[in-house]
Amino acid sequence: MPHLLKGKTLFMPSRHRTAAAIAFAATLLLGGLATAQQSTRTFSPAVESVLTTLPAEQSAFLRSGAVRSFVPVEADLERRLSGMNATQMGAFAAAMMSAVEAGKFNAKTDMPSIPLNIEAKGFNSWKVKRPKGLDPERAPGPFALDRYVQGRGGIPTFFGLPVALTPEDLVAGKVDVAIVGAPLNMGSGTRGAHLGPTAMRTARQGAGNDMYTMTSPRAVLNMVDYGDIAVDNMSTERSMGHVREMVAEITRTGAIPFVIGGDHSLAYSDIAGVTDVHGKPGKDGKGKITVIHFDSHYDAGRGRAHLIDHGQPVYRLISEGHVRGRDYIQVGLRAQGPDLETFEWMREQGFRYHTMVEVEKSGWNLVLKRVLDEAKANGNKVFVSFDVDVLDTAFIVGTGTPVPAGLTMREVVPLIRRICAETELVGFELVELDGTMDPTYKSAQNSAYIVHACLAGLAVRRSGIREEHYLSPVSSEWDRPAPKKR
Repeated sequence: MPHLLKGKTLFMPSRHRTAAAIAFAATLLLGGLATAQQSTRTFSPAVESVLTTLPAEQSAFLRSGAVRSFVPVEADLERRLSGMNATQMGAFAAAMMSAVEAGKFNAKTDMPSIPLNIEAKGFNSWKVKRPKGLDPERAPGPFALDRYVQGRGGIPTFFGLPVALTPEDLVAGKVDVAIVGAPLNMGSGTRGAHLGPTAMRTARQGAGNDMYTMTSPRAVLNMVDYGDIAVDNMSTERSMGHVREMVAEITRTGAIPFVIGGDHSLAYSDIAGVTDVHGKPGKDGKGKITVIHFDSHYDAGRGRAHLIDHGQPVYRLISEGHVRGRDYIQVGLRAQGPDLETFEWMREQGFRYHTMVEVEKSGWNLVLKRVLDEAKANGNKVFVSFDVDVLDTAFIVGTGTPVPAGLTMREVVPLIRRICAETELVGFELVELDGTMDPTYKSAQNSAYIVHACLAGLAVRRSGIREEHYLSPVSSEWDRPAPKKR
Protein backbone atom coordinates (compact mmCIF):
# COMPACT_ATOMS: atom_id res chain seq x y z
CA MET A 1 0.00 0.00 0.00
CA PRO A 2 1.19 3.59 -0.46
CA HIS A 3 2.83 5.08 2.60
CA LEU A 4 1.24 7.99 4.41
CA LEU A 5 3.97 10.55 4.05
CA LYS A 6 4.76 11.05 0.41
CA GLY A 7 3.11 12.82 -2.46
CA LYS A 8 -0.66 12.96 -2.83
CA THR A 9 -1.30 10.22 -0.29
CA LEU A 10 -0.69 12.65 2.57
CA PHE A 11 -3.37 15.02 1.33
CA MET A 12 -5.98 12.47 0.18
CA PRO A 13 -9.58 12.91 1.40
CA SER A 14 -9.94 12.15 5.09
CA ARG A 15 -12.08 9.02 4.54
CA HIS A 16 -9.37 7.49 2.31
CA ARG A 17 -6.61 8.68 4.62
CA THR A 18 -8.39 7.05 7.55
CA ALA A 19 -8.82 3.77 5.68
CA ALA A 20 -5.16 3.82 4.68
CA ALA A 21 -4.07 4.46 8.25
CA ILE A 22 -6.24 1.61 9.57
CA ALA A 23 -4.99 -0.78 6.90
CA PHE A 24 -1.36 0.00 7.62
CA ALA A 25 -1.95 -0.22 11.37
CA ALA A 26 -3.39 -3.68 10.79
CA THR A 27 -0.23 -4.83 9.02
CA LEU A 28 1.82 -3.57 11.95
CA LEU A 29 -0.37 -5.22 14.56
CA LEU A 30 -0.78 -8.54 12.81
CA GLY A 31 2.94 -9.19 12.87
CA GLY A 32 3.14 -8.78 16.64
CA LEU A 33 -0.24 -9.88 17.95
CA ALA A 34 -0.70 -12.93 15.76
CA THR A 35 2.61 -14.31 16.93
CA ALA A 36 1.71 -13.62 20.56
CA GLN A 37 -1.68 -15.33 20.24
CA GLN A 38 -0.16 -18.41 18.57
CA SER A 39 2.23 -18.94 21.47
CA THR A 40 1.00 -21.81 23.67
CA ARG A 41 2.16 -23.25 26.94
CA THR A 42 1.38 -26.12 29.23
CA PHE A 43 1.12 -26.12 33.00
CA SER A 44 1.33 -28.57 35.87
CA PRO A 45 -1.26 -31.40 35.92
CA ALA A 46 -3.18 -29.69 38.75
CA VAL A 47 -3.54 -26.44 36.78
CA GLU A 48 -4.28 -28.30 33.54
CA SER A 49 -7.14 -30.18 35.18
CA VAL A 50 -8.86 -26.87 35.97
CA LEU A 51 -8.00 -25.25 32.63
CA THR A 52 -9.83 -27.97 30.72
CA THR A 53 -13.08 -27.02 32.47
CA LEU A 54 -12.93 -23.37 31.35
CA PRO A 55 -14.56 -22.01 28.16
CA ALA A 56 -12.28 -22.56 25.17
CA GLU A 57 -11.63 -18.82 24.77
CA GLN A 58 -10.42 -18.40 28.33
CA SER A 59 -8.29 -21.53 28.22
CA ALA A 60 -6.66 -20.46 24.93
CA PHE A 61 -5.98 -16.98 26.30
CA LEU A 62 -4.23 -18.29 29.42
CA ARG A 63 -2.00 -20.44 27.21
CA SER A 64 -1.18 -17.58 24.79
CA GLY A 65 1.64 -15.09 24.73
CA ALA A 66 -0.86 -12.29 25.32
CA VAL A 67 -0.79 -13.09 29.04
CA ARG A 68 2.78 -11.79 29.20
CA SER A 69 1.50 -8.24 29.19
CA PHE A 70 0.06 -8.94 32.64
CA VAL A 71 2.30 -11.69 34.02
CA PRO A 72 5.64 -11.52 32.15
CA VAL A 73 7.34 -14.37 34.03
CA GLU A 74 6.04 -17.81 33.11
CA ALA A 75 6.85 -19.34 36.51
CA ASP A 76 4.89 -16.55 38.19
CA LEU A 77 1.82 -17.37 36.08
CA GLU A 78 2.05 -21.01 37.14
CA ARG A 79 2.27 -19.92 40.77
CA ARG A 80 -0.73 -17.63 40.51
CA LEU A 81 -2.91 -20.23 38.78
CA SER A 82 -2.02 -22.95 41.25
CA GLY A 83 -4.74 -23.36 43.88
CA MET A 84 -7.39 -21.50 41.86
CA ASN A 85 -10.70 -23.22 41.29
CA ALA A 86 -12.53 -22.93 37.98
CA THR A 87 -14.52 -19.86 39.02
CA GLN A 88 -11.42 -17.97 40.20
CA MET A 89 -9.38 -18.94 37.16
CA GLY A 90 -12.19 -17.96 34.81
CA ALA A 91 -12.53 -14.56 36.49
CA PHE A 92 -8.75 -14.08 36.29
CA ALA A 93 -8.77 -14.81 32.55
CA ALA A 94 -11.86 -12.69 31.93
CA ALA A 95 -10.29 -9.67 33.67
CA MET A 96 -7.20 -9.82 31.45
CA MET A 97 -9.24 -10.43 28.31
CA SER A 98 -11.43 -7.42 29.04
CA ALA A 99 -8.33 -5.24 29.45
CA VAL A 100 -7.03 -6.46 26.06
CA GLU A 101 -10.33 -5.59 24.42
CA ALA A 102 -10.42 -2.17 26.06
CA GLY A 103 -6.95 -1.43 24.70
CA LYS A 104 -7.96 -1.97 21.07
CA PHE A 105 -8.97 0.73 18.62
CA ASN A 106 -12.65 1.63 18.89
CA ALA A 107 -14.04 3.22 15.73
CA LYS A 108 -16.91 4.77 17.70
CA THR A 109 -14.76 6.62 20.23
CA ASP A 110 -11.21 6.86 18.83
CA MET A 111 -9.63 8.97 16.09
CA PRO A 112 -7.36 6.93 13.79
CA SER A 113 -5.46 10.10 12.95
CA ILE A 114 -5.27 13.71 14.07
CA PRO A 115 -7.23 15.89 11.63
CA LEU A 116 -5.50 18.88 10.07
CA ASN A 117 -6.96 22.18 9.01
CA ILE A 118 -6.34 22.02 5.28
CA GLU A 119 -8.00 25.42 4.86
CA ALA A 120 -5.20 27.14 6.81
CA LYS A 121 -3.44 29.66 4.58
CA GLY A 122 -0.08 28.70 6.07
CA PHE A 123 -0.63 24.94 5.87
CA ASN A 124 2.79 24.31 4.32
CA SER A 125 4.52 27.55 5.25
CA TRP A 126 6.84 25.79 7.72
CA LYS A 127 8.66 24.02 4.86
CA VAL A 128 8.44 26.61 2.08
CA LYS A 129 11.95 27.53 0.96
CA ARG A 130 13.02 31.14 0.59
CA PRO A 131 12.46 32.41 -2.95
CA LYS A 132 15.72 33.38 -4.60
CA GLY A 133 14.35 36.85 -5.19
CA LEU A 134 14.61 37.57 -1.47
CA ASP A 135 18.37 36.97 -1.37
CA PRO A 136 21.30 38.86 -2.87
CA GLU A 137 22.44 37.48 -6.19
CA ARG A 138 25.34 35.05 -5.95
CA ALA A 139 26.88 32.34 -8.06
CA PRO A 140 25.82 28.81 -7.05
CA GLY A 141 28.26 26.96 -4.83
CA PRO A 142 29.28 26.53 -1.18
CA PHE A 143 30.34 29.58 0.81
CA ALA A 144 32.21 30.04 4.09
CA LEU A 145 30.76 31.53 7.27
CA ASP A 146 34.18 32.10 8.87
CA ARG A 147 35.22 35.56 9.91
CA TYR A 148 38.92 34.82 10.36
CA VAL A 149 41.54 33.23 8.14
CA GLN A 150 42.14 30.31 10.51
CA GLY A 151 38.45 29.53 10.70
CA ARG A 152 37.97 30.94 14.20
CA GLY A 153 34.82 32.78 15.12
CA GLY A 154 32.04 33.30 12.64
CA ILE A 155 29.03 30.97 12.76
CA PRO A 156 29.55 27.34 13.90
CA THR A 157 29.08 24.68 11.23
CA PHE A 158 29.61 20.94 11.15
CA PHE A 159 33.40 20.43 11.23
CA GLY A 160 33.91 24.10 10.35
CA LEU A 161 32.75 23.41 6.79
CA PRO A 162 31.41 25.89 4.27
CA VAL A 163 27.64 26.12 3.84
CA ALA A 164 25.38 25.13 0.97
CA LEU A 165 21.66 25.93 0.85
CA THR A 166 20.37 24.59 -2.46
CA PRO A 167 20.84 21.59 -4.75
CA GLU A 168 22.41 24.02 -7.21
CA ASP A 169 25.07 24.78 -4.59
CA LEU A 170 25.81 21.07 -4.20
CA VAL A 171 26.10 20.52 -7.95
CA ALA A 172 28.20 23.63 -8.60
CA GLY A 173 30.52 22.74 -5.73
CA LYS A 174 30.78 19.11 -6.86
CA VAL A 175 29.99 18.23 -3.26
CA ASP A 176 30.81 14.70 -2.11
CA VAL A 177 29.27 14.87 1.37
CA ALA A 178 26.42 17.08 2.60
CA ILE A 179 26.02 17.00 6.38
CA VAL A 180 22.52 18.06 7.35
CA GLY A 181 20.76 18.45 10.68
CA ALA A 182 17.34 16.91 11.34
CA PRO A 183 16.18 18.33 14.70
CA LEU A 184 13.22 15.98 15.04
CA ASN A 185 12.45 14.58 18.48
CA MET A 186 8.80 13.59 18.54
CA GLY A 187 9.20 9.87 17.89
CA SER A 188 10.69 9.34 21.35
CA GLY A 189 9.40 9.51 24.88
CA THR A 190 12.31 11.71 25.93
CA ARG A 191 13.18 15.20 24.78
CA GLY A 192 16.50 16.79 23.91
CA ALA A 193 17.71 14.93 20.82
CA HIS A 194 16.38 17.77 18.65
CA LEU A 195 19.44 19.70 19.89
CA GLY A 196 21.81 17.04 18.54
CA PRO A 197 22.79 19.06 15.43
CA THR A 198 23.55 22.13 17.57
CA ALA A 199 25.66 20.05 19.97
CA MET A 200 27.65 18.60 17.08
CA ARG A 201 28.28 21.98 15.47
CA THR A 202 29.45 23.58 18.71
CA ALA A 203 31.76 20.63 19.47
CA ARG A 204 34.10 22.35 17.00
CA GLN A 205 35.52 19.06 15.74
CA GLY A 206 37.68 19.61 12.68
CA ALA A 207 37.71 17.50 9.53
CA GLY A 208 41.50 17.33 9.32
CA ASN A 209 44.04 14.55 9.40
CA ASP A 210 43.13 11.02 10.46
CA MET A 211 46.33 9.61 11.94
CA TYR A 212 45.31 5.99 11.43
CA THR A 213 45.17 6.33 7.65
CA MET A 214 47.07 9.62 7.26
CA THR A 215 44.27 10.99 5.12
CA SER A 216 42.47 14.27 5.61
CA PRO A 217 38.77 14.16 4.77
CA ARG A 218 38.72 17.89 4.10
CA ALA A 219 41.69 17.60 1.73
CA VAL A 220 40.16 14.73 -0.26
CA LEU A 221 36.39 15.32 -0.10
CA ASN A 222 34.27 18.32 -1.01
CA MET A 223 32.05 18.63 2.06
CA VAL A 224 29.45 21.14 3.23
CA ASP A 225 27.07 21.89 6.06
CA TYR A 226 23.64 21.77 4.40
CA GLY A 227 21.90 23.46 7.32
CA ASP A 228 18.96 21.99 9.21
CA ILE A 229 15.85 20.44 7.68
CA ALA A 230 12.63 22.20 8.70
CA VAL A 231 10.46 20.38 11.23
CA ASP A 232 6.77 20.82 11.99
CA ASN A 233 6.92 20.55 15.76
CA MET A 234 3.23 19.61 15.92
CA SER A 235 3.46 16.68 13.52
CA THR A 236 6.01 13.88 13.32
CA GLU A 237 4.36 12.53 10.17
CA ARG A 238 4.55 15.80 8.23
CA SER A 239 8.10 16.42 9.41
CA MET A 240 9.32 13.02 8.32
CA GLY A 241 7.76 13.41 4.90
CA HIS A 242 9.81 16.56 4.40
CA VAL A 243 12.98 14.96 5.80
CA ARG A 244 12.56 12.19 3.26
CA GLU A 245 12.22 14.72 0.44
CA MET A 246 15.34 16.58 1.57
CA VAL A 247 17.46 13.43 1.89
CA ALA A 248 16.40 12.46 -1.63
CA GLU A 249 17.21 16.01 -2.81
CA ILE A 250 20.78 15.67 -1.55
CA THR A 251 21.17 12.16 -2.97
CA ARG A 252 20.02 13.18 -6.45
CA THR A 253 22.89 15.67 -6.73
CA GLY A 254 25.42 12.87 -6.26
CA ALA A 255 26.36 13.95 -2.75
CA ILE A 256 26.18 11.51 0.15
CA PRO A 257 23.74 12.66 2.87
CA PHE A 258 25.07 12.57 6.43
CA VAL A 259 22.04 13.20 8.67
CA ILE A 260 22.60 14.35 12.26
CA GLY A 261 19.48 13.80 14.38
CA GLY A 262 17.16 13.90 16.09
CA ASP A 263 15.71 10.62 17.39
CA HIS A 264 15.91 7.26 15.65
CA SER A 265 12.47 7.45 14.09
CA LEU A 266 14.43 9.37 11.42
CA ALA A 267 15.78 6.05 10.12
CA TYR A 268 12.50 5.60 8.27
CA SER A 269 12.67 8.90 6.37
CA ASP A 270 16.46 8.89 5.91
CA ILE A 271 16.68 5.39 4.46
CA ALA A 272 13.47 5.77 2.45
CA GLY A 273 14.86 9.02 1.00
CA VAL A 274 17.98 7.20 -0.17
CA THR A 275 16.02 4.29 -1.66
CA ASP A 276 13.79 6.79 -3.48
CA VAL A 277 16.89 7.56 -5.54
CA HIS A 278 18.98 4.38 -5.51
CA GLY A 279 16.00 2.05 -5.73
CA LYS A 280 14.08 -0.46 -3.67
CA PRO A 281 14.55 -4.24 -3.98
CA GLY A 282 13.63 -5.28 -7.52
CA LYS A 283 11.08 -7.79 -8.79
CA ASP A 284 13.93 -10.31 -8.92
CA GLY A 285 14.09 -10.06 -5.13
CA LYS A 286 17.57 -8.61 -5.11
CA GLY A 287 18.20 -5.77 -2.70
CA LYS A 288 19.82 -2.46 -3.57
CA ILE A 289 20.76 -1.12 -0.13
CA THR A 290 22.29 -2.87 2.87
CA VAL A 291 21.69 -1.13 6.20
CA ILE A 292 24.23 -1.50 9.00
CA HIS A 293 22.36 -0.55 12.13
CA PHE A 294 24.33 0.22 15.31
CA ASP A 295 22.06 0.26 18.35
CA SER A 296 21.46 -1.15 21.80
CA HIS A 297 17.79 -1.57 20.76
CA TYR A 298 16.46 -3.59 17.84
CA ASP A 299 13.93 -0.89 16.74
CA ALA A 300 11.79 -3.44 14.91
CA GLY A 301 8.70 -3.12 17.10
CA ARG A 302 5.52 -4.08 15.28
CA GLY A 303 2.54 -3.42 17.47
CA ARG A 304 2.61 0.18 18.68
CA ALA A 305 -0.21 2.66 18.18
CA HIS A 306 1.99 5.28 16.51
CA LEU A 307 3.04 4.26 13.03
CA ILE A 308 6.22 6.28 13.42
CA ASP A 309 8.34 6.25 16.55
CA HIS A 310 11.95 5.54 17.42
CA GLY A 311 11.19 1.92 18.32
CA GLN A 312 9.85 0.60 15.01
CA PRO A 313 11.37 2.31 11.95
CA VAL A 314 13.01 -0.98 10.91
CA TYR A 315 9.72 -2.85 10.64
CA ARG A 316 8.11 -0.06 8.65
CA LEU A 317 11.01 0.11 6.19
CA ILE A 318 10.76 -3.63 5.59
CA SER A 319 6.96 -3.76 5.44
CA GLU A 320 6.92 -0.96 2.83
CA GLY A 321 9.60 -2.69 0.76
CA HIS A 322 12.43 -0.17 1.03
CA VAL A 323 14.91 -2.74 2.36
CA ARG A 324 14.82 -6.52 2.68
CA GLY A 325 15.20 -8.08 6.10
CA ARG A 326 18.21 -10.05 4.87
CA ASP A 327 19.86 -6.73 3.98
CA TYR A 328 19.68 -5.55 7.59
CA ILE A 329 22.76 -6.00 9.77
CA GLN A 330 22.41 -5.01 13.42
CA VAL A 331 25.31 -4.46 15.80
CA GLY A 332 25.43 -4.00 19.56
CA LEU A 333 21.92 -5.11 20.63
CA ARG A 334 21.66 -5.62 24.38
CA ALA A 335 18.57 -3.92 25.85
CA GLN A 336 15.79 -5.94 27.52
CA GLY A 337 14.36 -6.99 24.20
CA PRO A 338 13.57 -8.39 21.76
CA ASP A 339 11.62 -11.33 23.11
CA LEU A 340 11.70 -14.84 21.62
CA GLU A 341 8.85 -14.15 19.17
CA THR A 342 10.60 -11.06 17.81
CA PHE A 343 13.91 -12.89 17.45
CA GLU A 344 12.00 -15.57 15.52
CA TRP A 345 10.44 -12.91 13.27
CA MET A 346 13.86 -11.32 12.68
CA ARG A 347 15.29 -14.69 11.71
CA GLU A 348 12.37 -15.38 9.36
CA GLN A 349 13.11 -12.06 7.63
CA GLY A 350 16.79 -12.97 7.29
CA PHE A 351 18.20 -10.35 9.67
CA ARG A 352 21.84 -10.62 10.60
CA TYR A 353 22.16 -9.43 14.18
CA HIS A 354 25.28 -9.23 16.33
CA THR A 355 24.34 -8.77 19.95
CA MET A 356 26.57 -8.01 22.90
CA VAL A 357 25.91 -11.63 23.88
CA GLU A 358 27.74 -12.63 20.69
CA VAL A 359 30.56 -10.21 21.51
CA GLU A 360 30.86 -11.75 24.97
CA LYS A 361 30.81 -15.25 23.53
CA SER A 362 32.99 -14.84 20.43
CA GLY A 363 35.05 -11.71 21.05
CA TRP A 364 34.89 -8.36 19.27
CA ASN A 365 37.48 -9.13 16.59
CA LEU A 366 35.47 -12.07 15.28
CA VAL A 367 32.22 -10.08 15.38
CA LEU A 368 33.88 -7.20 13.53
CA LYS A 369 35.00 -9.61 10.78
CA ARG A 370 31.50 -11.08 10.49
CA VAL A 371 29.92 -7.62 10.12
CA LEU A 372 32.36 -6.57 7.42
CA ASP A 373 32.02 -9.87 5.53
CA GLU A 374 28.22 -9.54 5.54
CA ALA A 375 28.38 -5.87 4.47
CA LYS A 376 30.48 -6.76 1.44
CA ALA A 377 28.91 -10.13 0.58
CA ASN A 378 26.33 -9.07 -2.02
CA GLY A 379 27.88 -5.91 -3.44
CA ASN A 380 24.99 -3.68 -2.29
CA LYS A 381 25.38 -0.01 -1.58
CA VAL A 382 25.52 0.65 2.17
CA PHE A 383 23.65 2.96 4.55
CA VAL A 384 24.97 3.28 8.12
CA SER A 385 22.41 4.01 10.83
CA PHE A 386 24.25 4.87 14.05
CA ASP A 387 22.33 5.29 17.30
CA VAL A 388 24.79 6.68 19.84
CA ASP A 389 23.34 4.48 22.61
CA VAL A 390 25.15 1.52 21.03
CA LEU A 391 28.14 2.89 22.92
CA ASP A 392 28.63 2.18 26.59
CA THR A 393 27.35 4.92 28.89
CA ALA A 394 30.94 5.72 29.85
CA PHE A 395 31.33 7.20 26.35
CA ILE A 396 27.81 8.50 25.68
CA VAL A 397 25.96 9.99 28.63
CA GLY A 398 23.92 12.34 26.46
CA THR A 399 21.24 10.10 25.04
CA GLY A 400 17.62 9.49 25.95
CA THR A 401 17.71 5.69 26.35
CA PRO A 402 21.19 4.74 27.61
CA VAL A 403 22.04 1.07 28.20
CA PRO A 404 25.18 0.00 30.09
CA ALA A 405 27.68 -2.67 28.98
CA GLY A 406 27.93 -1.44 25.41
CA LEU A 407 30.63 -1.02 22.81
CA THR A 408 33.66 1.18 23.38
CA MET A 409 34.96 3.94 21.14
CA ARG A 410 38.03 1.80 20.55
CA GLU A 411 35.80 -0.94 19.10
CA VAL A 412 33.40 1.24 17.12
CA VAL A 413 35.77 3.70 15.42
CA PRO A 414 37.83 1.14 13.44
CA LEU A 415 34.68 -0.64 12.26
CA ILE A 416 33.02 2.59 11.13
CA ARG A 417 36.19 3.67 9.32
CA ARG A 418 36.46 0.31 7.58
CA ILE A 419 32.79 0.17 6.55
CA CYS A 420 33.07 3.60 4.94
CA ALA A 421 36.38 2.70 3.27
CA GLU A 422 35.56 -0.81 2.08
CA THR A 423 31.95 -0.47 0.86
CA GLU A 424 30.04 1.90 -1.41
CA LEU A 425 28.48 4.24 1.13
CA VAL A 426 25.31 6.08 0.08
CA GLY A 427 24.15 7.47 3.40
CA PHE A 428 24.97 7.89 7.08
CA GLU A 429 22.89 8.96 10.04
CA LEU A 430 23.86 9.62 13.66
CA VAL A 431 20.88 9.86 15.98
CA GLU A 432 19.75 10.14 19.62
CA LEU A 433 22.50 12.57 20.67
CA ASP A 434 21.13 14.72 23.50
CA GLY A 435 23.68 17.29 24.63
CA THR A 436 21.39 18.56 27.39
CA MET A 437 22.06 15.37 29.37
CA ASP A 438 25.85 15.69 29.26
CA PRO A 439 27.46 18.87 30.70
CA THR A 440 30.94 17.47 29.93
CA TYR A 441 30.49 17.74 26.11
CA LYS A 442 31.96 14.21 25.84
CA SER A 443 28.90 12.83 24.06
CA ALA A 444 29.00 15.48 21.32
CA GLN A 445 32.76 15.14 20.90
CA ASN A 446 32.62 11.36 20.64
CA SER A 447 29.71 11.60 18.20
CA ALA A 448 31.69 13.97 16.03
CA TYR A 449 34.67 11.63 16.19
CA ILE A 450 32.53 8.75 14.93
CA VAL A 451 31.31 10.82 11.97
CA HIS A 452 34.94 11.84 11.32
CA ALA A 453 35.95 8.15 11.27
CA CYS A 454 33.45 7.54 8.46
CA LEU A 455 34.67 10.61 6.58
CA ALA A 456 38.24 9.32 6.92
CA GLY A 457 37.15 5.97 5.49
CA LEU A 458 35.49 7.75 2.58
CA ALA A 459 38.68 9.73 2.00
CA VAL A 460 40.67 6.47 1.89
CA ARG A 461 38.28 5.03 -0.71
CA ARG A 462 38.23 8.21 -2.81
CA SER A 463 42.03 8.16 -2.76
CA GLY A 464 41.90 4.84 -4.62
CA ILE A 465 43.08 2.66 -1.72
CA ARG A 466 41.32 -0.73 -1.75
CA GLU A 467 43.44 -2.54 0.83
CA GLU A 468 41.42 -4.18 3.59
CA HIS A 469 41.91 -2.55 6.98
CA TYR A 470 44.29 0.01 5.53
CA LEU A 471 46.48 1.70 8.12
CA SER A 472 49.24 4.10 7.16
CA PRO A 473 52.74 2.63 7.40
CA VAL A 474 53.90 6.05 8.57
CA SER A 475 51.86 5.86 11.77
CA SER A 476 51.98 2.07 12.25
CA GLU A 477 54.77 1.37 14.69
CA TRP A 478 55.33 -2.23 13.56
CA ASP A 479 56.05 -1.11 10.01
CA ARG A 480 58.96 1.09 10.97
CA PRO A 481 62.37 0.01 9.74
CA ALA A 482 64.63 -1.28 12.50
CA PRO A 483 67.03 1.38 13.81
CA LYS A 484 70.55 1.13 12.39
CA LYS A 485 73.27 -0.05 14.72
CA ARG A 486 76.03 2.43 15.46
